[in-house]
Amino acid sequence: MRILAVSGSLRRDSHNSRLLRAAAHQLPSGVEVEFYDALKQIPPFDEDDEGSLAPEVSEWRRAIESADAVLFATPEYNSSIPGQLKNAVDWASRPKAQAALRNKPVAVIGASTSMFGALWAQAELRKVLSASGARVLDTELAVATAHEAFDDEDQLIEAELGDGLRSVVQDLADAAQRRSQTVTA
Repeated sequence: MRILAVSGSLRRDSHNSRLLRAAAHQLPSGVEVEFYDALKQIPPFDEDDEGSLAPEVSEWRRAIESADAVLFATPEYNSSIPGQLKNAVDWASRPKAQAALRNKPVAVIGASTSMFGALWAQAELRKVLSASGARVLDTELAVATAHEAFDDEDQLIEAELGDGLRSVVQDLADAAQRRSQTVTA
């Protein structure tokens, strides 16, 4: 089983990318992670371009389609999700009948230097993913004061956060397994 890990931050030293690396250490047996790191290359969504997808859009869609589940980690910009992440979700949601996100199990986590751990952005991203046809897990992990939350190996320092991350990853793997059993039945 393979989980696609997508950081909504384009920043090189992103706290959300660190959160996804921490998640990779929490994978259940038999589960591997693929990090998607080309969000910046996806062009702006334009319905006129749907008939002739840019190679970056095709690769993004293929990455989602070939994964069993997707784990998104989002920062919070102006109380919402970053524009580039929303743009990528838009490309993965259309056309509706062939959407890469359609029925795909997804989970949303987030990290922020604020005291709220990107809670609003997580709620916004879950809403957008749900509207896009994804099967959004009703779980969350908010890592507040993210600039102080990780050790040098990108592990969460606080045990409770580590346990929460492990739970989210396990729930996502379980949802992907259930979907796989349903599809093959």
